[in-house]
Amino acid sequence: MQDGKLSIDPAFTVAPVNRRTFGSFVEHMGRCVYGGIYEPGHPTSDDDGLRGDVLELVRELGVTAVRYPGGNFVSGYKWEDGVGPVERRPSRLDPAWKTIETNAFGLNEFMLWAGKADIEPIMAVNLGTRGLTAALELLEYANHPHGTDLSDRRIEHGAKEPHNIRMWCLGNELDGPWQLGHKSADEYGRLAAETARGMRQLDGGLELVACGSSGRAMPTFGAWEATVLEHTYDVVDFVSAHAYYQLEGDDVASFLASSVNMDLFIREVIATADHVGAKLSSSKKINISFDEWNVWYLRELQQKGMPEEWSTVAPRLSEDPYTVLDAVVVGSLLITLLRNSDRVTAACQAQLVNTIGSIRAEENGPAWRQSIFHPFALTARHAQGQVLQPRVAAPTLVTSQHGEVCVLDSVATYDAAEERLVVFVVNRHPSEPVSFSSELRAFGRVELVEARMLWDEDLFAVNTMDAPDRVSPKPHSSAQVVGTALQAALPPASWSMIVMKVS
Repeated sequence: MQDGKLSIDPAFTVAPVNRRTFGSFVEHMGRCVYGGIYEPGHPTSDDDGLRGDVLELVRELGVTAVRYPGGNFVSGYKWEDGVGPVERRPSRLDPAWKTIETNAFGLNEFMLWAGKADIEPIMAVNLGTRGLTAALELLEYANHPHGTDLSDRRIEHGAKEPHNIRMWCLGNELDGPWQLGHKSADEYGRLAAETARGMRQLDGGLELVACGSSGRAMPTFGAWEATVLEHTYDVVDFVSAHAYYQLEGDDVASFLASSVNMDLFIREVIATADHVGAKLSSSKKINISFDEWNVWYLRELQQKGMPEEWSTVAPRLSEDPYTVLDAVVVGSLLITLLRNSDRVTAACQAQLVNTIGSIRAEENGPAWRQSIFHPFALTARHAQGQVLQPRVAAPTLVTSQHGEVCVLDSVATYDAAEERLVVFVVNRHPSEPVSFSSELRAFGRVELVEARMLWDEDLFAVNTMDAPDRVSPKPHSSAQVVGTALQAALPPASWSMIVMKVS
């Protein structure tokens, strides 16, 4: 067994834990909305058609914010189609996913769901096929109290109180050739700046997100961010980042090290944003909204392609059965997001239900937790207080995609008021266990409260409707505190969480 060491000290602070780190994403894609969060007639659905079993799992997952309604979908969306009497709403073609959109679920239904789920809404506006006027009208409809045509129309539609949505995304992935309304960085930057200024004239307290690159591998990456931010720096608060990872062939080692790529992505976007700030002699800092991230077997969807004929409503798209290995990678990606909490101040795992979702739900049937549900839920529940950056000394491993990487990936959180220290750690080695120790005398008296891990001899085990708990966290029996030292043996390809009381 290889040995490692984590040096953890309350002085190694990064930033406070930001609750928006634990955001998610609901897009009109596949069965995320229809048959996911919304299914009138389901045995658990309420009078508004919202599935109670899914709502219960969303609360358990610990989601704090949800981005809506897209995603690629938003670039062809007319928000007006989704408000007013349902029987009068038009059905439309959705070019993004080649489906039929009935518009039975729209802004007011989403806000009703968000209230029941106790989550903050993050709203995206269409800057693909629309622009400033539609964004201003949506903002007025959603947030103005009363006394104008649009705000009074919202009241007539049953939403008496303004929605008061504070965070808005200025379009989606407009650097991507696949996107309706795909633009150059200059074209998008000018439109985003124009839209941001207009929205701020209506409400100066909004938080606005400019589109960053759709991925680090985009040929325009870096140059896109620089140009867009030169246009928008003074009028936005965030630049977005999107990243998806998947197992390539049998390269388990590279897959387990996916967070190395995410960490590099974050540092490069920060460097670019700060460079623009320096050019503009601005003291303002642009933060990152990592508002799409997950494990997604996108190539399978791309190889299969969209249907040749327009399909019916809500087909099954990317309903990946997530494995133990996928869950360990998700846990590692969460570690990276937390470790960068000084500049990544919002994040959305994409998506919430069915389509690349942590939750699966069957029509007229049950809902259950996917394997990736567990590291997200445990991290969201236990990460509190300040993020601490452990100093890691451990063996390394050579991967084909990321070069030489440390086998241990770790972050800690410390809540002084609650006297609580939590260590999250991943063993990236695909076949070798690794033990580690951490001297915690700087925290005073240390007592082990709880230790859980995700690991299985079968890395490709999944949860199904018939076996919904096949993959779930196990007690971490080797974790112990000896004096003021934490010690644990980590199985290969495993994610662990260790909770301690300190005083």
